Amino acid sequence: MTTMTEASLREFKMPDVGEGLTEAEILKWYVQPGDTVTDGQVVCEVETAKAAVELPIPYDGVVRELHFPEGTTVDVGTAIIAVDVAGGAAPVAPEPSVEAPAEEPKAEGTGRQPVLVGYGVAQTSTKRRPRKGADVPRQEPAAQAVQAELNGHAPSEAVTPPRPLAKPPVRKLAKDLGVDLTTVTPTGPDGIITREDVHAAVAPPAAEPVPQAAPVAVPTAAPAPVAAYDTARETRIPVKGVRKATAAAMVGSAFTAPHVTEFVTVDVTRTMKLVEELKEDKEFAGLRVNPLLLIAKALLVAIRRNPDVNASWDEANQEIVRKHYVNLGIAAATPRGLIVPNIKDAQAKTLPQLSEALGELVSTAREGKTTPAAMQGGTVTITNVGVFGVDTGTPILNPGESAILAVGAIKLQPWVHKGKVKPRQVTTLALSFDHRLVDGELGSKVLADVAAILEQPKRLITWA
Repeated sequence: MTTMTEASLREFKMPDVGEGLTEAEILKWYVQPGDTVTDGQVVCEVETAKAAVELPIPYDGVVRELHFPEGTTVDVGTAIIAVDVAGGAAPVAPEPSVEAPAEEPKAEGTGRQPVLVGYGVAQTSTKRRPRKGADVPRQEPAAQAVQAELNGHAPSEAVTPPRPLAKPPVRKLAKDLGVDLTTVTPTGPDGIITREDVHAAVAPPAAEPVPQAAPVAVPTAAPAPVAAYDTARETRIPVKGVRKATAAAMVGSAFTAPHVTEFVTVDVTRTMKLVEELKEDKEFAGLRVNPLLLIAKALLVAIRRNPDVNASWDEANQEIVRKHYVNLGIAAATPRGLIVPNIKDAQAKTLPQLSEALGELVSTAREGKTTPAAMQGGTVTITNVGVFGVDTGTPILNPGESAILAVGAIKLQPWVHKGKVKPRQVTTLALSFDHRLVDGELGSKVLADVAAILEQPKRLITWA
C-alpha cells in the first residue's frame, strides 16, 4: 500500500532550459527542508551554458529534501527537490510500472509541467528524455517496433525515436561533418552522444579498428598533469556554464568566419560636449547618458546607410540573409564571464528609448539576470574596451553576426584642429567583419560613417 505521505510527495525535475542543453549547475537554493512553497515561487537559481536563470516550483507544499547541493551540475530530467503537497486529494497509487512514474512533476488536476522563467511549457520534453533509470534498457528503433507489436500497438507509434542527446559543441561538429545524430550510437553517460561518437560515424569502415587504440592512450596520459599540479603555486578553475559556451562559440567563429579588422582614429570632442548637454536635457531625466549611447546611435545610422552590412551567412543553403532589423548586441563583462545581450529592433528606437534600453541591459547583466532570449538573435555588436583603458582591439565576431565594433579609450591628445595643434578628445575604433558577407569597401564605408558622425554629431540629424 502507498502511504499518504508517499502519495503526496512530488519530485521537481530540472526542466529543459534551452534548445540543445542537457544540464545546468545549481548556483543557489532559496529554500531549505521544512520551508513552505507556493505555486510559482522561485526555489533556486541555475546556470546553463547561456545564462543564469531562476526556477519556479509548479505546486504548493512543504520542502522535504534538496537532492543536490549548490555547485552541482545536474542533467535535465533529474529530480532536484522533493515537496510534500499534503492537503490536497491524494492521487491513486499507480501499479508498479516504468510507464507510470508517481513522481511526474505536474500540478494536480492541471497537467502543468515545470517551466523556466522566460520559456513556455516544453511540449516534447518528456519524449526527448524517456529514460527513468538503469532498469529501462535503451531500444533500437527495430526493437521498439517488435515490442510495440507484442504490446498490441501499431508499429508507427513505437518507431519514432527520441531526439538524440548531445551538447551544443557536439551538435555543431555533427552539422559541420554532415552527420545525422539519429544514426550515431551514443557511448556517453545516460546515452549522450560524444565527439568521439561523431568522429566514429564518419570514419571509413576499414579505419574503424584503428581509433580503438586512442581511447586507451588518453587515460594513461591524463593523470600526468594532475600529479604535477602544485596546489600552493597553481589554481585550476573548471570551465563550465557561460565561460565554456563562450569559449566554444569564439573558437567556432574564429575558425569559421574569415575575419577582417579595420581601424580609424577620430576626434570625438564634439560628441563628448553633446553628451554633457544631453545630461542636462529634460528628455533624458533619470536616464543614463554616456558616449556609448551616441556611438550606438552612430552605428545604427551607419547600418541604415549601408544595409548590406547587417546580414548573416547561411552555410546550409549557401545564401546571404540580409536583416531588415538590428538587434544591437552590447558586450558585458560579468563575474560569470562575457555575455552579449542585445537590444531588439534597436533601429526603431529614439535616442531616449535607446538610452533606457541600454541602462536596463547593463543593470540586468550586472545582476546576473540576463535571460537566454536576450542573448539570442543578435545581428551586430559593440564592445567597449575603452572602459579598461585600452586603446583598441581586434574583436572576434559573435556566431551568426556580420560585424562587431570595438571602441577604445577616449583620451585627451594633441590633434590638428583648424590648422592648429590643440588638445582634443580622441579615440580609436576597430570594426571586425565577416569577409564572406562584407568586402573591404562596404566595411570601410560603415566605419567611416561611424567616425564621421562622432566627429560631427549633427550628422545624426542630417543623415537620419
